[in-house]
Amino acid sequence: MITGGADPGKAVAAPAKEATAAVMSAIDGRMPGMARSLRIEGFSAAGRPVTTPATKFGGQPVWLTGPQWPISAAWNRPMRFVAQIELGPVLGAAGQGKTAYVFVTHADHEEDDFFDPDVIDPDGGENAVIVQPGGDYTGPVRPLATGPGLYDREGSAVEFTVDLRPVDEPDSMADEELEALPTADRDRYVERIDGDKIGGTPLFFQGDDWPDGGPWRLLLQLDSNWVPFHLNLGASPRLFAFVSEAGARGRLLVQDS
Repeated sequence: MITGGADPGKAVAAPAKEATAAVMSAIDGRMPGMARSLRIEGFSAAGRPVTTPATKFGGQPVWLTGPQWPISAAWNRPMRFVAQIELGPVLGAAGQGKTAYVFVTHADHEEDDFFDPDVIDPDGGENAVIVQPGGDYTGPVRPLATGPGLYDREGSAVEFTVDLRPVDEPDSMADEELEALPTADRDRYVERIDGDKIGGTPLFFQGDDWPDGGPWRLLLQLDSNWVPFHLNLGASPRLFAFVSEAGARGRLLVQDS
């Protein structure tokens, strides 16, 4: 981790050199204990309904301990199911046998005038990450086995499995630490943690935006304008979902430029 930059024209002190070397070693993928992500290389149409708790987007959730469909706080309507994600690859032993379910308040097809801006807020009551079994979700739910799911641009229901590639990433850096890096190194760091993925290090673009109540692990990072389904979360949004290290709670936020 970097604690500060060197003054122009002065020699860099040994501790600063060591810190910079440690960060760059992590960026280059040579440091143990780095964050492991599963890069989303592509989405594959399921062809038939997925009936296991495997990671997927769209379709209907495969509940492990009974339906817990979250309800919009403002509209009293079921949220839209986005994805279910196996937690073992994200949390290790704490996530084995657990699945996280991601939801947002979202318009139906051709419901063009509906958009709730609180969907971006982890405390706005318009998104949810529910963990089963043993989850701790305190928002309103209904025991619905099925409900609103993802659809394509034409309004047809869709379901996708994902093609995943394991990647080691450097750990998260605070804004001031990142700014202290030389431009080329900073660009390399950003490149290493950019893109759609499960787990790993979040690439915030509007400041460090970890939800309250952590510590958290990144569950999902998704640029929702570039996916094969319709997911309106803003103008140029990036979705971040998180899960607690114990694998019981989840949060979701959106940064939008």
